[in-house]
Amino acid sequence: MVHIPKPPSAASPVQRSVPTSADVARLAGVSRATVSYVLNNTSAVRISEPTRRRVHAAAKELGYVPHAAARSLRAGHSRMVLMPAPAIPMGPLYGQFITDLQWALSRLDYTVVQYGTAGLRSDEAARAWAELRPVAVLVPGAELGPEGVAVLKRAGARAVVTFGPERVEGAHALLMDHHAVGHCAGRHLHARGRRRIGVIVPEEAGLETYSRPRLEGVRQALHGTDAEVTGLSLGYTEQSAAELAARWPELGIDAVFAYNDEYAMLIMRALQDEGLRIPEDTAVLGADDLMLGRLLRPRLSTIHIDLPSGRDLAELVDRLVRDPGAATETHRMLGAAVVQRDSS
Repeated sequence: MVHIPKPPSAASPVQRSVPTSADVARLAGVSRATVSYVLNNTSAVRISEPTRRRVHAAAKELGYVPHAAARSLRAGHSRMVLMPAPAIPMGPLYGQFITDLQWALSRLDYTVVQYGTAGLRSDEAARAWAELRPVAVLVPGAELGPEGVAVLKRAGARAVVTFGPERVEGAHALLMDHHAVGHCAGRHLHARGRRRIGVIVPEEAGLETYSRPRLEGVRQALHGTDAEVTGLSLGYTEQSAAELAARWPELGIDAVFAYNDEYAMLIMRALQDEGLRIPEDTAVLGADDLMLGRLLRPRLSTIHIDLPSGRDLAELVDRLVRDPGAATETHRMLGAAVVQRDSS
């Protein structure tokens, strides 16, 4: 007996073939080369706007997306920009900065990938990133060393850009001067008549890269004056804040500069719970200029920090990718200015 297979029923899904650029070309009535030019956003060839719309409409109808690996082979490099996921809490300001940067890079036809290091550090992490063959890597400087930069470049990374307080040999650098943030805070509180100034230093591991320079910046600003600066360790919990606030009378602090607005809100609430008046008994100053600080009572004074726009940084990355042999560049960032409100 010959077994004749039954045709698939309506309930049985039929496996469809993956749409190709040839399918898009047939539907749009253009050549495969035109499809490639349009979908890869090639600027060297002029394509009319009606043709572009027709190609995009055909690709959308078919559910076609370019094959990233094939495109990388044709171009000789990928369009992936790798950004290691931060291993430490960076706060809302940094989160918004990264979101803007990712959007701007996608507009330049880059695919942004955030990669968790899963406990890997420095050069070991760089080898894991290199396996993905990114065309560019943007990484906090503290998480990468010179050997890691070399590993990434040997794997095809055309641009390695670090951002942090120090340069890393072989990489382009976006220097963030956190001393300037602390310096700005110290001068402001001294000008407001405060002489016993506490500086909140978070207990959370990893944040010392940013918090210690801010503490030193306050000390530098007040060096040679009649003010005294005290570093105050604080964990990001209500209990830790309550314990610190309970010690306030013995500390004799009349002003506090917190690492950022979130820590400022935490200690301000704890001080108020202890019956202290803000700013009469203790002035409170944060950093980052978060919206939430304007909703507190009293409204939180803060340090506004100027970061580069996501678009400007994306254009810098694009330029470096296009010219991989260029000399390493250093750009200084992180302007700081006091926003005076009610708490200081």
